[in-house]
Amino acid sequence: MHKLVPDRQPRPLGTSEILVSPLAWGMWRMTGSVSAAAVLVHAALDAGITLFDTADIYGFDAPEGFGGAEALLGQVLAADRSLRGRIVLATKGGITPPVPYDSSSAYLEAACDASLRRLSTDVIDLYQIHRRDFLTHPQEVAATLTRLVEAGKVRALGVSNYSPAELSALQRFLDLPIVSTQPEFSPVRVAPLYDGTLDQAMAEQRTVLAWSPLGGGRLTDPNHPAGALLAEQGAAYGVDAAAAALSWIMAHPARIIPIVGSQNAARIRAATDAFRVEWDRARWYAVMQAGTGEQLP
Repeated sequence: MHKLVPDRQPRPLGTSEILVSPLAWGMWRMTGSVSAAAVLVHAALDAGITLFDTADIYGFDAPEGFGGAEALLGQVLAADRSLRGRIVLATKGGITPPVPYDSSSAYLEAACDASLRRLSTDVIDLYQIHRRDFLTHPQEVAATLTRLVEAGKVRALGVSNYSPAELSALQRFLDLPIVSTQPEFSPVRVAPLYDGTLDQAMAEQRTVLAWSPLGGGRLTDPNHPAGALLAEQGAAYGVDAAAAALSWIMAHPARIIPIVGSQNAARIRAATDAFRVEWDRARWYAVMQAGTGEQLP
């Protein structure tokens, strides 16, 4: 029987020439000291994770406040300048509590400059619109993003939490490619399988970055139906349910890159256990049905 095996090879970020790892590390919960943050950065790099995903809003509900996660990472990068060249640095802008969204030209240009300062870098490898601002025409967003690339502040462009139609509207006004899209995706959040997100990404050679791949922790709960199946599948390969959940995502032909959200060095390193898990269709679909609580027709 044909096995579905996660692809461990680095791959281009969309149609760009930027190479990224098959796993990413996300910093939405990163807080604390610079030394502690440095330990996490090195854990990710030691695990072969080169794609680091953050956002200006990360830290908003922590003591560091708005921009806190970026600033913390920036301090790590400033303390060891050799790190920056080893990292594909992705960040996001456009969520502005309590507004809540702003993708106007004036705001995004200022937000990008602020991110560059906090991150202690001259260029952002992947700049993403965090969520759609319904009050900004996609043509205006496209013009702003084009200026950021032409100014050398940004290398590649992406979106987060965009529907396929929203992405297409933005791409319509861009001469540059949108190289990535970042939906929430896991066995308990399968909307991208049905709403066209993954199909569009495959058709247009766009990288998919999956946030909350463990379903907010539900998929590591053995009392959750999908969590129980993932634990069982992981045990067959000597790994835990978290690794099995990551491998479930990576088995999809879109070559989805899960964003590991752990702020524990051991858990970050253990994410690579996902490459040990193989799937057949029966088990993969069983996890999907357990995650959604719905039988497939």
